[in-house]
Order: sequence, then C-alpha cells, then structure tokens
Amino acid sequence: MTTTVSRPDVRIQPPVRPHPSKERWIRRAPLLPALIFAIVITQIPFLYTLYLSTLHWNALKPGTHEFIGLQNYVTVLTDERLRAALVNTVILTAGAVLFSMILGLGLALLLDRSFVGRPVVRTLLITPFLVMPIAAALLWKHAIFNPAYGLINGIFGGSTDWISSYPKGAVITTLVWQWTPFMMLILLAGLQSQSTEVIEAARVDGANAWQVFRRMTLPHLRQYLELGGLLGSIYLVNTFDAVFSITQGGPGTATTNLPYEIYLTTFRKFEYGEASAAGVVVVILTIIVATFALRVISSLFRIEANS
Repeated sequence: MTTTVSRPDVRIQPPVRPHPSKERWIRRAPLLPALIFAIVITQIPFLYTLYLSTLHWNALKPGTHEFIGLQNYVTVLTDERLRAALVNTVILTAGAVLFSMILGLGLALLLDRSFVGRPVVRTLLITPFLVMPIAAALLWKHAIFNPAYGLINGIFGGSTDWISSYPKGAVITTLVWQWTPFMMLILLAGLQSQSTEVIEAARVDGANAWQVFRRMTLPHLRQYLELGGLLGSIYLVNTFDAVFSITQGGPGTATTNLPYEIYLTTFRKFEYGEASAAGVVVVILTIIVATFALRVISSLFRIEANS
C-alpha cells in the first residue's frame, strides 16, 4: 500500500520592486553630489552675472549700483565697438573652423590608409592640440611671425611684420594649427566607421577614387563634419588667449572679439554691468550652438545603435 504525503503549497513570490519613480531616483542618487557641485560652480555665478547685467556699476564710482533693467543689453547690441567685436568673433570663429576642418579632412584621409609608421605620424599630428593655448599663441608670435627672426621671414626672406599686416590671418592661422588635430580625430573616427565592403563593391563596379569620395565617403562624413564644426565653434567663439597674446585686439579693433572686448570693458572701462551683459550674450550664443551639437551627437548615437 502506497502512502501519499501531501506537500504544502509553496509558491515562489516575485521580488518586490520599488515604484518606477523611486527606482529612477535610486539610480540617479550617486550623481547628486556631482550635480550639486556643478550647480554651485556654474549656475549660481551665472545667476549673479544676470543680476549684475541689470545694474549700472562702474568700479571707479564705488557705492553706486543703479538698477537700469535691460539698458546694458541695449548698449551691447547697439554699441559700435561691441558690434565690431561680434563681427570679428564670427570671422575668427568661422575662418578657424572652416580651414581646420578642410585640413583635418585631408589628414584624416591620409591616416585612414595603411603605411609604415602610421601610429607615430598620428601621434605627432595630435601634438598641437595638446599644447596650451597661451603657449601656442606665444610660439607663433615670437618664433614664426616675428619680423626680425621669425621662421617665415627666415625661409622666404624680407622683414614683413605679419601680425601688423595681417592680424586676422595671424590669429586664424594659430587657431587652425591648434584645432586641426581635433577635427582630424573626429573625421578619422568617421572614416573608420565606414563599411569597407560597400567601398570595395563600388570600386569593383568601376567607380574611381573621386566618385567614391564624393558620392559615398563625403555623405557618410556629413554628420561628423557637422559635429566637428559645432564643437569647434563652441570652443573657438570663446577665444581669448590668441587675441590677447598675439594682437591685443589690434591694430585698432581689427581682431577684438567678444571675450577680449568683455575683458577691456571690465578691466579698462571698469563697467561691470555692461561687461556682464556682454558675457550673458556670449553664453546665449554658445548655448544655441551647443544645442545643435547635442542634436548631432544624439543622431550619431541613434545611427550607431541601429547599425
């Protein structure tokens, strides 16, 4: 006779998961110290700068902080010197970004090929981007552009004062030398993400090198070119070292950009309110460019995730 022993009904209970909103906060909790630090370091000073931009505050007249609303912004947008500084900022930024992207594309195409010593060449080409901006500006000012002992006049002869004769060209050349490696790295990453099978198939079908570059490589690099241009613009719109070290904004106001004009307004005119308003304008322009950069980056991530 068989005896059947009944076992108690034991059911495996699913783990208790916290509420989705609580779970999100648990995941984000380790980031709170960094977020608080970023707010204290960046946002509180920016809010104070907004407050200063509404005051008529000249350091030569202590104790007089008159509230004038948006009058400083009107001055920034209508003052002739500040308008000239805005135009110079656009010219210097656009010129440096454009030429560095063209040179960076050429170097990226060369480094995308296999040859002996490619890692060494790549390291040497990256070196200018690792030089401090102030050191790069002084190097070009004294070692290359100097009319008495500079490298250019030493090679080609003559005694041309390149900085006085071509001030914008001198600043743009220095920025291009330093930022070309940055563009090269971004475009080289884009080239190495391109499908080699598709290129080989196009060559088998009879496409030459120019057709492959124009119809396949360049469209593939479009988003990388946009990313490089936007990121370069974010950094170069705030250029101060090269202008201060090479030309001091001259001759006249030929190379005075917005960051250097803000410096002059603060430490030469001592107009703290006006300088704060100009700084806020620069921040707004940078945020606009950064917004487009973030959109390009997110689109690249989506393409990478779908591939």
